Amino acid sequence: MKKLSPDDLAFLHRFGFDDALFAAWREGVRSKRMSVANNRVTDRLLAPSADQIRDLPRQGTPERAELDRLGTEAIRRGELGVVILNGGMATRFGGVVKGVVEVFGGHSFLELKIRDAMFAAGRIGGRIPIWLMNSFATDEATKAHLAEHADFGVPAGELGCFTQFISVRMTPDGDIFQTADGKVSPHGPGHGDFAPALRTSGVLHRFLALGGKYLLLANVDNLGARISPGILGLHIQSRAEVTVEVAPKWPGDVGGSPYLHRGKLQLVEQIRYPEGFDADIVDVFNTNTFHFSADALDRDFELGWYFVEKKVDGKKAVQVERLVGEMTRFLRSTFVRVKRTGPTSRFFPIKVPDDLQSGRDEIRAMYADLFPEP
Repeated sequence: MKKLSPDDLAFLHRFGFDDALFAAWREGVRSKRMSVANNRVTDRLLAPSADQIRDLPRQGTPERAELDRLGTEAIRRGELGVVILNGGMATRFGGVVKGVVEVFGGHSFLELKIRDAMFAAGRIGGRIPIWLMNSFATDEATKAHLAEHADFGVPAGELGCFTQFISVRMTPDGDIFQTADGKVSPHGPGHGDFAPALRTSGVLHRFLALGGKYLLLANVDNLGARISPGILGLHIQSRAEVTVEVAPKWPGDVGGSPYLHRGKLQLVEQIRYPEGFDADIVDVFNTNTFHFSADALDRDFELGWYFVEKKVDGKKAVQVERLVGEMTRFLRSTFVRVKRTGPTSRFFPIKVPDDLQSGRDEIRAMYADLFPEP
């Protein structure tokens, strides 16, 4: 069986590669203990009751004003930080680092996300530190992009990066997968790396030490997931440890939803659905946007490791991933329904170039407060 070379290991260890864990995965794949079938939930999944998915009160109501007040005051006190999930290589986008791609008018995905936090902090009067969770594949290009644009004007100490972990793809027999040129094929083991990477990097403890209390976590390519005092206020008011944004489900959506599983409402991702499961018993969809209470993240979470099949160089490869949404299994969770259409949409993901082409005018309108037309 192929072994990792000293050069391979030196590179992998830079990003927190766990030799023992990888050895256990190889054994699991070889023995078929890890498989698509073994990803699946074996207990019954039930739909939540209507009152378990909350709606944000309408603007102009006393209830919404109170949530906005709670969120605004927390931001003014410097209690909110932002973490942008920036680790994927955007294979459906041509294998580029998506965060540095231009969205409109010379503005990249990362610039829009960063300037949104700066705009909110300036408007409200506070500070919102921003961190990018990069991967081995995006870290260098991302840092070069930030340097080229002088961190988009973010004050010193308010913008930083940390990296998620790394692993290596396997063959379906548990051997180390080799690309067409004979090299190993590294990958990031999923956005479930968020909490442990945040802790081991020291970012979490520094944030807490400076009085930070809440973290907004969102994908770099979801341009709707902007700073919202109202949703932050809902998180604070509900005394949740995590508030999950869910959107109306549309045909063709790929991903998870909230279900009652073993008596607790939690996100269950699509790769875990039982065979033949009717996912339409729930009409909302996980947007992968969360508000976390930061102190709740200072612990270990025994998230599951899931078997994922990929095509690499035309061959079948296997990788193992964990999912950030599974943290709802362990934390006090609130679920809030958000819009996915119109200028106040909070779910506007750009997954393929056609999404960007067809949605550019709508995105420009969404960000008109940051970049008004001359």
